[in-house]
Amino acid sequence: MAIPIALLGTDLIGQARTGTGKTLAFGLPLLQRIDLPTDAEDGHGTSPQALVIAPTRELANQVGKDLTTASAKSTARILTLYGGTPYEPQLEALAAGVDVVVGTPGRLLDLANRRALDLSRVRVAVLDEADEMLDLGFLPDVERLLSRTAKDRQTLMFSATMPAPIVALARGHLSSPVNIRAEHQEDVQTVPATTQYIYQAHQMDKPELVARILQADGRDRVMIFCRTKREAQRVADDLCERGFSAAAIHGDRTQAAREQALKKFREGRIDVLVATDVAARGIDVTGVTHVINYECPEDSNTYVHRIGRTGRAGADGVAVTLVDWADMTRWKVINKTLGLGLADPLETYSTSEHLFTDLGIDPAAASRIGPARPTSGTAGHKGGKVVGGAQSSGSRRSPRLDSTRAEGTRPGTHRTHDGHHSTAQPVSERVAKVAEHVVKVTEHIVAGEGDVVARRRRRRRRPRTEGGESQPAQAHEE
Repeated sequence: MAIPIALLGTDLIGQARTGTGKTLAFGLPLLQRIDLPTDAEDGHGTSPQALVIAPTRELANQVGKDLTTASAKSTARILTLYGGTPYEPQLEALAAGVDVVVGTPGRLLDLANRRALDLSRVRVAVLDEADEMLDLGFLPDVERLLSRTAKDRQTLMFSATMPAPIVALARGHLSSPVNIRAEHQEDVQTVPATTQYIYQAHQMDKPELVARILQADGRDRVMIFCRTKREAQRVADDLCERGFSAAAIHGDRTQAAREQALKKFREGRIDVLVATDVAARGIDVTGVTHVINYECPEDSNTYVHRIGRTGRAGADGVAVTLVDWADMTRWKVINKTLGLGLADPLETYSTSEHLFTDLGIDPAAASRIGPARPTSGTAGHKGGKVVGGAQSSGSRRSPRLDSTRAEGTRPGTHRTHDGHHSTAQPVSERVAKVAEHVVKVTEHIVAGEGDVVARRRRRRRRPRTEGGESQPAQAHEE
């Protein structure tokens, strides 16, 4: 529906469920409307003719790859710009010339202020996931970027949700836009192919619940969403301890680490990705069969984007939301807004029979499926491999000890900073020495306290006369 209108050069506001192909809806017209040379002698211009602004680095990277795939048989030069990466390669690519630029608002504006990015020739501007961009506070940066583009540009805005205030702001930057909604106004915003389960769960039992859900029938790749960066990392580390192949992506991890984790997830080297809402927007990974909301989302829009990672392109999916008692009011608001009819979640524990029945979990499923796996960013983890070999089931052996043994050193030794080996005392001997030292210190303290008590008693003792009458003790300095 959007492609014919976009090809005419008309400004457009597009709204559709997540996972329905909004990227190609603006990508194909964008590639069609830019001018490319018909032969090698014509050459290219240096400044971009099209601009795509995305709210997150992951989404910008994905859009850039999709556009590159769509333009494989053309001569279009596409460049993706986002923070967390070195400037030099981006500056060199801009100096060589590009046709389409995809990026996040911060890095785009930074390069524009450096005069390395010239937007004066941009004839097509796209705001992908526009509501999220405005909600995250990027509106001033977006306005500055659009002010640097051509006045007669075509502006396209796409998002899964478009609240009324966002529409009002969008129309301020568009000229007589056409509003296209891919479904009826009364249709639900969630994908019908996604089966939704809402469970009222206790915070302390959630790790056990998740461990069982990950053993559901037909489970392939799984995405788990958390509110905070710390919680996402904790959940990922806990799952690795239980033997699951998991990784985390959040704002505290470097861009290279985030891209590496997402790459492993796409390639199937890990099958559980724990993320904050940074990955809820636009990330398209095939084979995601389950989405788990470890905590109740903040609002209905967040819920829609989270569970939209599964059930994409007509495939079936399962979304499980764990609601704590403190979040019941928030969930009731989300349920009412989306009209889900799930206002009263069933109280559920990791041993509840209906949990195993709903998700097709083997009743014999345990909380641990194998030996602990290395977690991201910890010792002994290099390129997704355990240094020194795999750990045995139930073993808590240190990865550093495994690494030392793999290098040929004998047990009871450790490598010093200068590369030499020094003999380390066995744990039992060290514990015995510490205990002996504690006993000596305790005896010394007790003896010292006894001397103090004796001195105090002598000071209080009064001298007696020959008649047996006591005389008051005279004060004196000791």
